[in-house]
Amino acid sequence: MTQRTRILVAVLVLIVLVGAILGIEAQRRMPGRRAQGAAGEPTLAPGSIPITLDGRLAGSFSPDDLSHLEKASFVDAEESKTQEGWLLRDVILLHVDREKLQPDTTVTVSSSSRAKAAQLTWAEVDDPANLVLFDLSSRGTLKLVSLLDKLDTRDEWVQDADGIEIGNQ
Repeated sequence: MTQRTRILVAVLVLIVLVGAILGIEAQRRMPGRRAQGAAGEPTLAPGSIPITLDGRLAGSFSPDDLSHLEKASFVDAEESKTQEGWLLRDVILLHVDREKLQPDTTVTVSSSSRAKAAQLTWAEVDDPANLVLFDLSSRGTLKLVSLLDKLDTRDEWVQDADGIEIGNQ
């Protein structure tokens, strides 16, 4: 084998290795992809909002992970401003199978920084007429808003939402 052939083989091996590493990294960083922890439970990505089902981590998401979901909107009655975002139902169904959710399953969205939470049933969340959705605030955080009587004013909204807990009674 000539010197030129050896160099060509070495360059090809380097190109294949670099391509494999870049491919693995790109796949690992795909939005919405669930990383699996040691016990088969998803791992929580830094800065993401966890979704727990019956006390176990079902998945997590960030606002960037929601860009492929269809948006919904309504005009709030208090200030007549448009609230636009992603339905909570669609966000939950990214990580939880619909079969695990009964009409009386509780869904709690909380904000630890504001010490606030809203508790809803799956039937309320799943009803498209209620427009229970996450709206992106001007600071880039998510706020839970809705047409439901218990979430239809700014004082009742859950701003800076940082957790979703789902529990079957």
